[in-house]
Amino acid sequence: MTAQLPLGLRWPRRQRFEHFHAGANAVALAAVQVLATQPGAPWLYLSGATGSGKSHLLMAACQAAHEAGRTVQYLPLKNLREHFMAIRGVAGSQFIAFDDLDALAGEREAEHALFDLYNRARAEGTALIFTAQAVPTQLPLMLPDLRSRLGACTQFALKPLDDGERREVLKQQAALRGIELNESVLDWLFARYARDLGALLDLLDRLDQASLAAQRRVTVPFLRTFLREADHSPH
Repeated sequence: MTAQLPLGLRWPRRQRFEHFHAGANAVALAAVQVLATQPGAPWLYLSGATGSGKSHLLMAACQAAHEAGRTVQYLPLKNLREHFMAIRGVAGSQFIAFDDLDALAGEREAEHALFDLYNRARAEGTALIFTAQAVPTQLPLMLPDLRSRLGACTQFALKPLDDGERREVLKQQAALRGIELNESVLDWLFARYARDLGALLDLLDRLDQASLAAQRRVTVPFLRTFLREADHSPH
């Protein structure tokens, strides 16, 4: 198998189950936790828009499966466009996570490779989990048998947190860092910056460091200056 395919087992610190803010996705979260830790659990297919937490759950599942003593592979398909056929070499893992399945749709040979891997995994007792923006019936797949196999997985449509939920998460995470984000700061931030929770939490990490270094509270003027100097133009 090519060295480019699996990521090393250094899962991002924040992308763990305990850092996943479920909102309306609590049932999906529970199902992923079971699949990661209990052999024989139903395979899962998670769909949802960007920012709904699909990759976060996959990373968390991989970490949990690894900690449970299982061998793990995480395949970020949108980053592997030149290496799709290396899927044929994937073998020997007990837990395999396929992220961004949309990227593979329409690639006939890659679809056949995934179909073969699916059948082999079923025979060998390997656990599989998939994510995509669309459900299997809406993916532009060329191989009907692959669509059928993916459709047999237990499916969950993930829903992004709404603005109110994102604000609450951001306020809670800021409080843990000793930062007070008042409503005027949140109003300004949500009006002008990306609303993806991951991007907002990354920004909070940087704000934490900057406010400590400057010995200043996080206010709208401070936030405006910080974003301008960091060359992160608000959306």
